[in-house]
Amino acid sequence: MKIVVTLPDESVQEVTVKSGGSLMEALRHAGVPIRAECGGAMACATCHVAVDPAWIDKVGRAGDEEKDLLDNSDYATEFSRLSCQITVRDALDGLKVALQLDAFEG
Repeated sequence: MKIVVTLPDESVQEVTVKSGGSLMEALRHAGVPIRAECGGAMACATCHVAVDPAWIDKVGRAGDEEKDLLDNSDYATEFSRLSCQITVRDALDGLKVALQLDAFEG
């Protein structure tokens, strides 16, 4: 399946990922420069993405614990999510996200 990632410099990477696991893991495996310092333990916000508004209903909104971490980000939007908390599934084929500057490794 395909995920479209916009990087902070506005360049776009289209990556192919498999269903199952987290979006953060899939992006790392595909070579997207995502910091993801806690490795998916939801202890930081360094896998922060903004979900394209057209996709937010399919992806779902952040839960309370996730929102608490995102509150520390200067780049949080109403469409912010931690990619470690998004499960990659077939229904998300074509998903568009923007890697936020606080999650960019580069």
